[in-house]
This record gives sequence, structure tokens and C-alpha cells, in this order.
Amino acid sequence: MNHTSVFKVVAISACCLGVGITALAQDTTKRKTIDITSTFKPVLREAAKINFNAAPPLVDTTRPALTYNIPVQNLYFQYQPAELKPVALQMDSLNNWQYSNYIKVGIGNVHQPYVKAGFSFGDGKSSFFNVFANYYNSKGDKEFQKNSLASVGVAGTYKTSSNLEWNGTLGFSSNDYYLYGYQPETLVFTKSDLRQRFQTIEGKVHFRNLEPTEFGLSYHPSLRVSVFGDNHNIKGREANTVLNLPLEKSFGDEFAFKLGVTADLTNYTVDKSGGKFTDNNNLYQVAAAVLYKTPNLYIHGGAMPSWQNKRFNLLPNLMADITTNDKQLTLQLGWIGYYLKGSYQRLASMNPWLAQPDSLMNTRVEERYAGFKGSIAGHFTYSAKVGLQKFTDMALFVNDTVDGKTFNTIFEPQINAVNLHTEVGYNIGEKFNASAAVNFNWFTKVEQELKAWGLIPIELNAGLRWQMMKDLWFHTDIWAWDGPRYRAKNGDAYKSSAGFDLNAGAEFRITKNFNLWLQMNNILNNKYERWNQYQVFGFNILGGITYSFNQK
Repeated sequence: MNHTSVFKVVAISACCLGVGITALAQDTTKRKTIDITSTFKPVLREAAKINFNAAPPLVDTTRPALTYNIPVQNLYFQYQPAELKPVALQMDSLNNWQYSNYIKVGIGNVHQPYVKAGFSFGDGKSSFFNVFANYYNSKGDKEFQKNSLASVGVAGTYKTSSNLEWNGTLGFSSNDYYLYGYQPETLVFTKSDLRQRFQTIEGKVHFRNLEPTEFGLSYHPSLRVSVFGDNHNIKGREANTVLNLPLEKSFGDEFAFKLGVTADLTNYTVDKSGGKFTDNNNLYQVAAAVLYKTPNLYIHGGAMPSWQNKRFNLLPNLMADITTNDKQLTLQLGWIGYYLKGSYQRLASMNPWLAQPDSLMNTRVEERYAGFKGSIAGHFTYSAKVGLQKFTDMALFVNDTVDGKTFNTIFEPQINAVNLHTEVGYNIGEKFNASAAVNFNWFTKVEQELKAWGLIPIELNAGLRWQMMKDLWFHTDIWAWDGPRYRAKNGDAYKSSAGFDLNAGAEFRITKNFNLWLQMNNILNNKYERWNQYQVFGFNILGGITYSFNQK
């Protein structure tokens, strides 16, 4: 295509474009409109919608029935001779400790000196560790009327993240007693002749799950091991091992099944000149029971097969608590059986002036009881129980027939008794607490012996704790009892005089970390004999200071 043709095409296109633009710019004609006349008026229909009324929910005025899994405090008032302490040492302090460590020292006309201390460590949440020590030395008016006690121990608790709590204790104690109860008093002895020393090393470990497992299981196994011995020329030694494996399975809130296995092993040896004497006193028990728990009814039904030195016995384990709707009265019924372990260690804690036992036997107890307990106005509590008791192989203590300064242990084949126990208490928080208990025992049958030697027929215990003002605390205790029977050298039965012991004490704060305390025992100077020929200390007073502090 030549240049002339191209020019023509461009010129024609430009002319057409210019004519179009000119025509658009010069359009001045009137636009056409359409007018519509009608009586119809369009209206939108109201849409249906959900209306929300913000009315508050009705107040729930019903009273829910809350069931708490609290162990029922059944009354177990089996009788055993009261443990004798030469002087009734009261509680360490009348107020709650605000510090984790303390040192308590004192001195008196009988105690020379008295020292006690405790120290706590750990974070207070998942770990706890305690160290404690105790020592006192006492001396009375009579010749060789003295004793001393020294003990030290540690205890720890650790809570794991896997819902377990571990506990352990380890301790050592050394107790010295002097056999000052010889008759006639003109007999001549040296200090080493009369000193009787008991030493104990004991450890215990146990653990438990803090919450039941997903299958409703709760467990608390424990193991306790102790070694006990004396200082006699013919030494007596004893090793005790107690393994306990309890397990509980819950079925909902009302039913549960309990199973426990216990092995209580004792090995007692005496190094005699002719050879070593050994006595194994072993006890195995299997306890199985079904529990039913509601707010008004608790039933514990089970049995306990046991093997005592290869002798089989089936013990009952039946208990029931019936509670009123207001929780102020509970009726209690039961038929139970249990054992009191006959070990050298336990017998020495009951009567520290005993001679080495020739043999050891466990006491089997069977008891049928009925009673009630309750509370009034949240401050007053009461309980009463009457029971028929049967003791098989009960340990009794009688004076030796030489000079009477030691007690021989005899095991009575059978003792039947009627027991009546009552308790009352009144408390106002931590500021005031008063309680009293009376125990009556009628020994209706003693199969072999003439009397139930050394067992107290009537006993009264009462105590009062009172925070009189902010920094002043007061307490008093009463222990009274009717005299038990004892056997004389000729075999006849005699009755000891009744005993009455009134104690009182006070404590007050003098600075932030120091307290002064005072303790008076046997205020009426009643020189009774809990065990025949062993007169207790008369009036004695003890005072000192307590220093308490926290770790830095």
C-alpha cells in the first residue's frame, strides 16, 4: 500500500469522529417521560422475629443433701491397764504454735532438768520434715525413786504430683527406771542393782493415695519395724515387724468394700547361761467388710479370720450407726473382735517395773456393745456405751514373792467384764475446752486367778483448757480411780487405796518469741500407788521458758 492510500484512510476516520462528537454536544431536545397513575401502594410485610425476654431464673430454695465421706467415730473402749508415768507431764503448750521451731526448758523440785525441742523444715505444701528431741530426769523423796527419759526422732512427709503422700518416721528412745519398790525398805541395793533400762529403735513408713483412683480404690499400706531391749545381765531382746495392707473399693456414694491383710510378727529372745531362749509370737489377720453409708445410716458388716501362732479364730466385725436428720443423736450398735499384742515392748510401756516375761501371748478381745453419741448447739458433745467384754489370755501383773520390786506377767485364760463408758465435752473454738470421761469395769468372771490383778475398776479423767486472755492460757486435769486388786506374797487378794491426782498449769507470753510456763502436779500431795509397792511422787512443781522462732 502506498503513502497516498494511507493518508486517505486516516483523513476519512478523523472526519467521522469529529462529526460524532459535534452531534453529541449539540443535543438540546427534551427527554421523554412516562407518568403512571395508580391507587396501589406497595407496603413491605412485617418480618416475623423471635422475641427474647431476659427473665432471671427462679431461685432454687431446695436444701441439697450433701453426703460427706467422713469416717464414723465408732466407740472402741476396750480396757487395758493405764500406762504409768512417774509424773503426769502435760501438753507442751496451751496455745497454737505460730512458729515452726521451739526450744522448751524447765526445772523443778522433781524434774532436774526438763528439755524439749522441735524443728520443722520443708516448703509446707508438698514436703514436711521435722526433728524433735526430749529429755528429763526426775528424783523423788524415797531412795532410788527416780527415772529418766531421752528420745530423739525425725519425721517426714512428701506429696508427689501423682496423687500420693509418703510418710516416714525414725526414732530412738532410752528410758531408765529404778526398782525402788522393794519390801522391806531396810534391804540394801546399789544403784546398778536396781536400774532397769529399756531402749527402742523404731521406724515406720507408709503411703496413701490422696484421692481415689478412677476405679474408686483407696489404699494405705504401712510397715513398722522396731528393736527393743533391756540392760539385764541376762539380756532380753525383741524385734517387732508389722505389715498392714488395707484397701477400699467404692461403688458410688453409698456402697464400699474393704479388705485388709495384717502380719504382726514378734521375735523375743533371752540370752540365758544355758543357751538362748526364743519365743515367736506371730499374728496374721484378714479383715473383709461391706460398708453401706447414707446421711442417716452407716453399716459395717464383716468378719476377720485370724491365725495366732497357728491357732485359727474367726472374729466378728459388725457395727451400725443410726443418725437423726438433725445429726444431733447417733445410736451405735456393734459386735467386734480384735487383739491386744502381747509383746515385751508393749508390756513394758504398761508397767515399767516388770521382770522379763517367760513367754508372750496375745490378748483376744470380743465385745458386744450398744451406745449413743451426739451434740447440742454445736458446743456440747456427749456419748455413752455399755458393753459385754470377753478377754482371752489377758496380761496381768503380780509382785514377785522375794521382795516385790518386780512384777511377773501372767496370762489369765479368760476374764468376762461389763463395761460402762461415758463422756461429755464442751468447747468454744480454740479458746475454751472442757471434757470428762468415766469408765466402769465390773469383772464378772476370772477363770484361773483369784482377781483381775492390777486392772482398775473405776476411773475418772477430766480436763480443762482455757485461753483466759490474749496472751494467757490456763489448764487443769484430774485423774481419779478406785484401787485395783493386788496379790500378796501368800497369794491372798488385797485392794489398793483409791487415787486422786489434781494437776494445773499456766503459760503466758512475755515477748514475741518467749513464753513463760508453770506446771504443778499432784497438788494435793496424794501419794497413791498405781502399782503395788510403788508410791508415786508427791506434790511437784516445774517451770521454765519456751523460745519459738521461724527459719530465716
